Amino acid sequence: MKVTVKKVDDANIIVSGTLDSEVIKKNVDKLAIQAGKEMKVDGFRKGKVPAHVVKKLHGEKLEQDAEGEALRELIDAGLEEAKINPADMIGQPAFKKYDKTDKGIEVEVEISTRPVFDLKGYKEVVPEFKKPKAAKKEVDAKLKEMAAEQAPFEKLARKRAVKDGDMVVIDFEGFVDGVAFDGGKAEKFNLKIGSGSFIPGFEEQIIGMKYDEEKDVVVTFPKEYQSKELAGKEATFKVKLHEIQEQKEATIDDALAQKLLNDEKATLKELTEKVEAQIETQALSKIYNEELKPKMVEALVKKFDFALPNNIVEQEIDAKVNAKAQEMDEKELATYKDNEKKINALRDSLREDAVNSVKATFIVDALAKEEKIEVQDQEVSQAIYYEAMMSGQDPQQVIKYYEENNLLPAVKMGMIEDKLFGKMLGLDA
Repeated sequence: MKVTVKKVDDANIIVSGTLDSEVIKKNVDKLAIQAGKEMKVDGFRKGKVPAHVVKKLHGEKLEQDAEGEALRELIDAGLEEAKINPADMIGQPAFKKYDKTDKGIEVEVEISTRPVFDLKGYKEVVPEFKKPKAAKKEVDAKLKEMAAEQAPFEKLARKRAVKDGDMVVIDFEGFVDGVAFDGGKAEKFNLKIGSGSFIPGFEEQIIGMKYDEEKDVVVTFPKEYQSKELAGKEATFKVKLHEIQEQKEATIDDALAQKLLNDEKATLKELTEKVEAQIETQALSKIYNEELKPKMVEALVKKFDFALPNNIVEQEIDAKVNAKAQEMDEKELATYKDNEKKINALRDSLREDAVNSVKATFIVDALAKEEKIEVQDQEVSQAIYYEAMMSGQDPQQVIKYYEENNLLPAVKMGMIEDKLFGKMLGLDA
């Protein structure tokens, strides 16, 4: 088979040639014979179906498979001529030409390969920074907050009106358009005023109520409320106040440490050190995500210059176009329909970001291998599980969503990137 190979750059070649019609015909005959040995057709013994019958039943499919086989031979020949290891191919080849003629099919296909580049000097991009130190007032404020969360509530000795921060015991029943709705009723319900756990505006209207007082509290459900039947609607809650509880003054001592650390030997000093470390970790995480990580990605992309696989860049542009489309309303989206010029303009506007994103991915991947950074699939699942639990979601459902939408590789890459940058910055020391 005669092929022509044209080098576009270090990561892309174009292979041209003709898929000879005679070769395709021979492939069809071969595939028909093979299929006839496995097919079961009425009137014929299994494995004895003649090739002409197979062609009559599945001619179009056989033709496609035969063309595919000839195309693979063309690509293999092109790779051999270009001295490229098939294992270095990345993504799917992109057709530039696929024209059927009497002699066969004239093909022009672009093949992309994994970039190879020199990593020399990569440590030069690491920015200087100071690890944050927790200020005493931050630690004291956090301890005070933690103590306040543990301080018990007690029934008022002297009756007074409800204040912000009180715990109240109430009965309530909600109505929309005068009709009670499911889940809108409770008796002797404990509600901390100012907690924000009820519909916006509800808790504020409880302030000032007195013992045994009854009151109509009028609120509007948020438009994004989970129940579609109630979302955006005005509701009236009939509320009766039974009791007001006031929180005792918080005590910051060894007993608090023992309770929070679940250790009867714990001391306030140990708790203070843990709070200090937590504040510093959170501050460092903020600096890393908002400053250090973006700086390192930008510096690495700027430092290394190498050719990128065009098919991967186009895939990244596709992803960015789809993300933009998700942000558009129907009217704006309609302006792009059948408007090739406008679509291409959008793609061009996103190209630079896509190129930088793909480039950063290859750099991080190469550096991770250099620094022997690995993330196991189990670590990815555990990270997603933990995040789901912390946000109150069903971890199994979240993991299933990530699997079905092929999002796990991106999460894994992000974790590898964080491990790599953490090591380079000395954060894992």
